[in-house]
Amino acid sequence: MVIVFLLVVVSVLVVANWYLWRRLFRDTTQSPGPVRRAGAVLVAGGWVLAIGALVAERTGAPFWLQRTLAWPGFMWLALSIYLLLALLVGEVVRPLLRRFLERRDRERASAVAGIPQPEPITAGAAAQPEATDPPQPPDPTPTPTPTPAPSRRLFVSRVVAGAAAAAAVGTVGTGTYGVLNGPGVKRVTVPLAKLPRAAHGFRIAVVSDIHLGPVLGRGFAQKVVDTINSTQPDLIAVVGDLVDGSVKDLGPAAAPLAQLTARHGAYFVTGNHEYFSGAEQWVEEVRRLGLRPLENARTELPHFDLAGVNDVAGEEEGNGPDFAKALGDRDTARACVLLAHQPVQIHDAVEHGVDLQLSGHTHGGQLWPGNLLAAAANPTLAGLDRYGDTQLYVSRGAGAWGPPTRVGAPSDITVIELASPR
Repeated sequence: MVIVFLLVVVSVLVVANWYLWRRLFRDTTQSPGPVRRAGAVLVAGGWVLAIGALVAERTGAPFWLQRTLAWPGFMWLALSIYLLLALLVGEVVRPLLRRFLERRDRERASAVAGIPQPEPITAGAAAQPEATDPPQPPDPTPTPTPTPAPSRRLFVSRVVAGAAAAAAVGTVGTGTYGVLNGPGVKRVTVPLAKLPRAAHGFRIAVVSDIHLGPVLGRGFAQKVVDTINSTQPDLIAVVGDLVDGSVKDLGPAAAPLAQLTARHGAYFVTGNHEYFSGAEQWVEEVRRLGLRPLENARTELPHFDLAGVNDVAGEEEGNGPDFAKALGDRDTARACVLLAHQPVQIHDAVEHGVDLQLSGHTHGGQLWPGNLLAAAANPTLAGLDRYGDTQLYVSRGAGAWGPPTRVGAPSDITVIELASPR
């Protein structure tokens, strides 16, 4: 089954990239030549870099190699997605544009045919010139042959390809600027029935999916920290996927996390990407930076319980989520807030009487139309939802995985303000 799946994926990639090359380079040129060859090198080379970047990250290649491959490879990955989508839209525009040009040419031809033509002059009635000019020597400069205008089909192909390229570059450029500029702040009020009046207005800054790695580094981490601190939260919750790489490579990038400031401290739970990057080492690193990891654990705050469970990816290492350990012996009369990276963990949270689960993982889809796939794989894509007596809030995340680009899913840090009905 794995081999069949890989064959299908490779076949789809080959067909899609052949289509890109055909529409962008073959159909926009009159004959084979350097433009077509350059286009083939660009398309094939872009995917070599993209696959190389993914493999280098997953296999823990030298960090300098990861950084060398990441920017061009991941950016081509995003660009090729929107080139493909724009060209598919162009398939609808193409026949409409051809028909418009054909109708315009027919109207011009009809207009020219309707212009009265001068009567021919007979030889006997030809006017004689008053004087005869002396014969002129022939012009030695050869008359240049006019360049033939491109065919209608070639013209349409060039217009559609140019518009598709402009749309794709604009979309990816805007989405990349949005990520690199840092996440915005969302504010959401969540009422909890068991929350005492004294805790009304308690603020939790929720940040997930920062994804420090070969693209997003220390400067980005500093922007995230500064944004969180500017909200002056009572508590900070880092709900997984902090990094894409080892402590050795990314320890300096994560250093700004030591500046996080909140009255009740900062807490951390693992995401699936921590288990690709050495989860145990990162748990110790964030503890050294002043965050408190909640590894299937709970702490009793003055007015409610705060619990955290490991990500489901930890099951492969025998260190997965343990809800009974984190929640089994708590006082159920107290409100409980649970940190769990993936929204799919909500079903266990409901069974254990959690009042509010805070999650990330989905990125809100990150690259439209990826939101359709993410929504199919998760009970909630983004925002606040309710499952029985348990509420679930899913952050779209602060960073991005792979391409540092978001389209239709802007990054965010959410300030959850707890409300008491009393």
